[in-house]
Amino acid sequence: MNRPPVKKVVIAGGGTAGWCAAAALSKMIGPLIEVTLVESDEIGIIGVGEATVPTIRTFHHLLGIDEREFMRATNASIKLGISFDNWARKGDHYFHSFGVLGKSSWMAPFHHIWLEARAKGVAGPLSDYCFELQAAENGKFETSPTSRINYAYHFDTGLYGPFLRRLSEAAGVTRIEGKIARVDQNPESGDITALVLESGQTIEGDLFIDCTGLRGLLIEGALKSGYEDWSHWLSNDSAIAMQTEPTGAIVPYTQAIAHDAGWHWRIPLQNRVGQGHVYSSQHMNDDQAMSSFMATVGAKPLTKPRTIKYRTGRRLKIWNKNCIAMGLSSGFIEPLESTNIHLMQISATRLVQLFPFDGITDALINRFNKLTEDEVVNIRDFVIMHYKLTERDDTAYWRERRDMAVPDTLTERIEMFRDTGHAWQVADEVFRINSWLQVMTGQRLEPKSWHRLGQMMTVEQSRDALAAIKSQIDKAVAAMPAHGDFLKSYCALPEPA
Repeated sequence: MNRPPVKKVVIAGGGTAGWCAAAALSKMIGPLIEVTLVESDEIGIIGVGEATVPTIRTFHHLLGIDEREFMRATNASIKLGISFDNWARKGDHYFHSFGVLGKSSWMAPFHHIWLEARAKGVAGPLSDYCFELQAAENGKFETSPTSRINYAYHFDTGLYGPFLRRLSEAAGVTRIEGKIARVDQNPESGDITALVLESGQTIEGDLFIDCTGLRGLLIEGALKSGYEDWSHWLSNDSAIAMQTEPTGAIVPYTQAIAHDAGWHWRIPLQNRVGQGHVYSSQHMNDDQAMSSFMATVGAKPLTKPRTIKYRTGRRLKIWNKNCIAMGLSSGFIEPLESTNIHLMQISATRLVQLFPFDGITDALINRFNKLTEDEVVNIRDFVIMHYKLTERDDTAYWRERRDMAVPDTLTERIEMFRDTGHAWQVADEVFRINSWLQVMTGQRLEPKSWHRLGQMMTVEQSRDALAAIKSQIDKAVAAMPAHGDFLKSYCALPEPA
């Protein structure tokens, strides 16, 4: 089907997803198109996706965002990774950092050398050989224009949307206040032609971006794009969220603490802590979850707890006709690895790269959907792995997670590592080999064999090489300021009036 050139883009919905899309389009290709965003102040946002992955820094770089300005505007702190407690077994602890493990050879990644050295009795824990991990667990952070440290952020999503809105409106985006009453479609093609507001105002466009959240007003309500349910793998369907006062130092990492039927998050910002309780309603009812949550908060509440219901999965067609779903309208993977903002931003960036200036074509739609599907399936598998690799049998919830059948794509990765010690990443995958390794080993998955590159070194050489890596990391971490001190000197919030 031949469609006309795309000149007018209409974004339905604001929040993080809507303003990420608006900022990307207006800052990157704004002079070539007209961007209008429709949102209502009466419709709230989910607003709990307060942790991110390092790709957000690339997105901000493309938008020309000043890091200090952003961090002050959103009460942001640094995230070097996620601390996991009670996942493989009760009492277990491991860390998934954003760092690189050791020094690799072209022949094999570092962990193969480490496995051989461990077998010889001359290796410390794998965590000893990661700079970001050691900085995080010691509560340290520092960066500079030449620093290579890999990190992301914690921030207030209620402030992030307005921050991007100011950026977008300065770049020419038009915001229209109002609730969408009707979605008009071409009776022959089914394409969306306009959004009609409750006020009667009609906003016409050539391309529509659905950022209306879980309801998917355009992509599902109008276009019936379908949904692939993943709850048989990711059974958590509820979360309670609340903000609390900080207690102690501001740590540069997210905490994910497993409980009887899910997990509890703690996300430290400069001025408060975001806390949440993720659970499966089939294994814990709402009253039990609230009681469990409040018993583990350990800090004075700043807001009332609120319960959020969701269903994990993905929209079968992210781009359908002349509509693209972004954010929660495109699907949802539970927040365990903080990927939802990444998916919004990579989708917006991908649209810029594949923008249909001369008209929407099936080839463009298919390519966009394929790239998006591959991305989200890889993330899905990574998150499922945290549950599948548990050894817990203390509750029905954890026994079911341990014993469930998982996607073939994940089974292949697990079996490959268990049998040979090999892990891999696919092109453009957000979680690299180092991430897969830290979670697999952290959850007690032990390889039966590994690449024998390490046998080419004597015991003394292996010991000295690992000791040198550890010493270099220890010295660098010791020289860094505490994370809280870094924030005060780098992006401290203004003193309240």
